[in-house]
Amino acid sequence: MKTLTKAEEQIMQALWALGPSFVKDIITVLPEPQPHYNTVSTLVKILVDKGFVDFKAFGKSHQYYALVSKAEYSSRTVQNLVKGYFGGSFANLVSFFVKEKDISVSDLEQLLEEIKKSKNQHP
Repeated sequence: MKTLTKAEEQIMQALWALGPSFVKDIITVLPEPQPHYNTVSTLVKILVDKGFVDFKAFGKSHQYYALVSKAEYSSRTVQNLVKGYFGGSFANLVSFFVKEKDISVSDLEQLLEEIKKSKNQHP
């Protein structure tokens, strides 16, 4: 899966939140200062070329929709982060957050519970 720029990710976040949308709809949920229509239109076309988005034509207008789910993109992004910065180890990732004091004991306990639930569901 190709990586996205920050601007492309903003467009994807909008599409994930809105569902199928026209460019004018996407612009309404983007942060201020909102980009120009042509800028958003260009970004959406790039996302189509990258295979993240497709569209339905309604005359000259296009309604765009995500081909890649937020969960799928999030999972791939986290995997790339762990692979690129933490030697492929999720333990190293968690250890980093513990050392930086960005994760609490209750967060760690919650993670352990999620792991236990997952292991029980998928023996």
